[in-house]
Amino acid sequence: MITLKSPREIEKMRRSGAITAATLSMLIGTAKAGMTTQQLDALAEASIRERGGIPTFVGYHGYPATICVSLNDEVVHGIPGKRVLQEGDLLSIDIGTTLDGYVSDSAVTIAIGEISEEARSLMRVTQECLMLGIAQMKAGNHLSDIGHAVQRHAEAHGYGVVRDLVGHGVGTQMHEEPQVPNYGDPGKGLVLKTGLVLAIEPMINAGSHRVRTLKDGWTVVTADGKLSAHFEHTIAMTDEGPKILTLRDVYEHADAALYRPKGEAA
Repeated sequence: MITLKSPREIEKMRRSGAITAATLSMLIGTAKAGMTTQQLDALAEASIRERGGIPTFVGYHGYPATICVSLNDEVVHGIPGKRVLQEGDLLSIDIGTTLDGYVSDSAVTIAIGEISEEARSLMRVTQECLMLGIAQMKAGNHLSDIGHAVQRHAEAHGYGVVRDLVGHGVGTQMHEEPQVPNYGDPGKGLVLKTGLVLAIEPMINAGSHRVRTLKDGWTVVTADGKLSAHFEHTIAMTDEGPKILTLRDVYEHADAALYRPKGEAA
């Protein structure tokens, strides 16, 4: 069942989103070569709890950590552990916060040190896919318009759009209806209405769209071993248009590798 959120509920989700955004911003500025993914997870949990939130991912269907950390050919759901970040890694971080019973969900892909031009281009295009998808959240549009915008932009650059995993509604639960594919024909499915809150999350591969899950039962990797990037925001559809509830205090830079804190020169 799809539930439309009231302005009061959206405000609660905005407060949850502010914790998610602040924590993710901190991780963006902190992650560097030599750190373990487990260290990032500990920092994320402390940040969420210090701000009064609860890490949504912990215990979700048995997931053991606060964040998902996925490296290079890992698409999503990488489990934090003893892995050490290396210069040139492409790191995706996915995070969720529950506050006053409402969930926010966001993800970003960042560079660890200097990365290849191929990786930089993939990051940029994936972030652009997210923003193009968000722009489709307006009255009268259909749900499939979001995925169509993502797919068209990604495939125009020769990239594969993951089909086995999709975005979703979000509210009092992390995964609510409707599912939000990152592909499809325009003008299909649900007509978008004020009060709809979605987590739009393009997962874009440098090669084929095909993926597989590792033996840990969680980590999803590209089937061909090529790089993947992942960007996500929680967005509410309002009478004034889409409102990003997890907007970070860093510039949403055209080049996704070049994040800057507010007030700092780009």
